[in-house]
Amino acid sequence: MSPQDGATAYLAFHRDELAAQALGGAGPISARMRPFMPDQHREFFALLPYLFVAATDDRGWPAASVLSGAPGFVQSPDPVTLRIDSLAGAGDPAASGLAIGRDVALLSLDLTTRRRNRANGQVTAVDARGLAVHVAQSFGNCAQYIQTRRPVAMARTPGPAPMIVERFDGLDEAARTLIAAADTFFVASRSRPEVERDGGLDMSHRGGRPGFVGVHDNTLAIPDFRGNRFYNTLGNLLGDPRAGLLFIDFTTGELLQLQGRAEIEWTPGGAGPEGTERLWRVKVERGWRRRGAFPFVWTFGDYAPTTLKTGVW
Repeated sequence: MSPQDGATAYLAFHRDELAAQALGGAGPISARMRPFMPDQHREFFALLPYLFVAATDDRGWPAASVLSGAPGFVQSPDPVTLRIDSLAGAGDPAASGLAIGRDVALLSLDLTTRRRNRANGQVTAVDARGLAVHVAQSFGNCAQYIQTRRPVAMARTPGPAPMIVERFDGLDEAARTLIAAADTFFVASRSRPEVERDGGLDMSHRGGRPGFVGVHDNTLAIPDFRGNRFYNTLGNLLGDPRAGLLFIDFTTGELLQLQGRAEIEWTPGGAGPEGTERLWRVKVERGWRRRGAFPFVWTFGDYAPTTLKTGVW
C-alpha cells in the first residue's frame, strides 16, 4: 500500500517481540509502525544536528553510534528514503556496517523537547559525503525517561582532525565512572536471522536518574521501566543476546561504545531500583572511547516526570 492511500497497512511485530510481550505480561495498546515515513517524521529528521545510529560490525555484532552535522544534514527526498550527509568517524565500531546492503536503525531524538522518531531499513548508497537509507519501518515513541538538554555546536577545525580512540576489553575504571553517573544511554540490538523480513536492527534510548545503571566489575545491571510495551530491544535480545551500548559524556563530547551479551530477568523479584519491571544484565566484552567525537557542549534542562518516579541502585 502506498503512502498516498487513505488506509495504512501497519507492520506486525516479529515473533521474538511477541514472545517478549507475552513474557512481559502485556503488549502495546496500539502499534503504528508504518512501512514509510509520514511527512511529520520526514520533517523532524531534518531538524536536528545529530542522529543516533545502529549498524553491525564485520562480526555481526550490533554497534551503537551517533552521526552529526549542521541541521539539515539529514533529508528525506521521498517517504521511504533518508539521505544522511555525514560519515562515521575514525575508529567508530559502527563504521564498517554503514555499507551498501547492510541493515541500519536510526533514532532521531530532540533532547530539547523529548520528541523522538525511529526508522529502520537498509543502506542503499554510500559516497564521499554520506549515505542513503531505504526505510522499511517507521514509528514514533513516547517521551518517557528523556532528560532535556540544550546543545551548542563546538567549532569544527578545518581539515581532518586526529581522533583519539582507546580500545579496551571489558570495562576500565574511567568507563565505570561515566556509566555510574549517566542518566541516558542508547542500545543497539538485532533480530535473529530466522525472523527474516519482519526483523532487522533497532536503536533505542534508555533513561533514568544518575546511578540507574548498576556497574559490577564488567557487568551492567539495567532496570527496564514501564514503557510503550513494544519490546523491540528485549525481543531482539531474546533471539540474539548481543548488544551495542552508547554512553555520552555531555560535558566533554566523549563517546563510550560497548559491546556485550545480555541476559534478561523477567521476574527480578524486587531486585533493582524503584520502578524496575524487568532487569537485564550485559556482560561487557569490549569497548571504545572516542574523545571529543560528539561536537556539542550541552546545558542540562530537567528530568522527565517519569524519571523522577524511578530509583537508583
